[in-house]
Amino acid sequence: MRPMTRWAMAGILLTTALAGPLSAPAHSAPASPYAPSALVMTTGHGEKAATTAPERAVTVNCAYTTSGTHPDPRRACADLDRVSGDLDRLAKLRGNGTGKPCTKEYRPIVVTIQGVWRGTRINYEHTFANPCIKETQGASAFAF
Repeated sequence: MRPMTRWAMAGILLTTALAGPLSAPAHSAPASPYAPSALVMTTGHGEKAATTAPERAVTVNCAYTTSGTHPDPRRACADLDRVSGDLDRLAKLRGNGTGKPCTKEYRPIVVTIQGVWRGTRINYEHTFANPCIKETQGASAFAF
């Protein structure tokens, strides 16, 4: 092989090797106007998360595709979208729509949500008077 041809081929291979990693890989996530959203939600009987042992924990991923261990992650993400991530409003949404009456017993249950929502780190806690109120007055996102 002539020296000029060898130099040209080496230049082409070097350019390909350097430019290849600069382009996006085929398996990268699609572009989105929002940062990824991934949350961990827990419930436990008690008034404060600091003094309550979590009894149930689920994950919700609302990034590019909806997923997680939540019984209905699609609906949980829709609830979060409906309130634009305002978790105080989320606790006041009507829940599963059963409309069943709840007793007035005080058996507090605390719900925590931690993670990232649309690029903002969150650490949220809300206490419901009892599990029935959590299910009927809280958002469907809390139904786990």
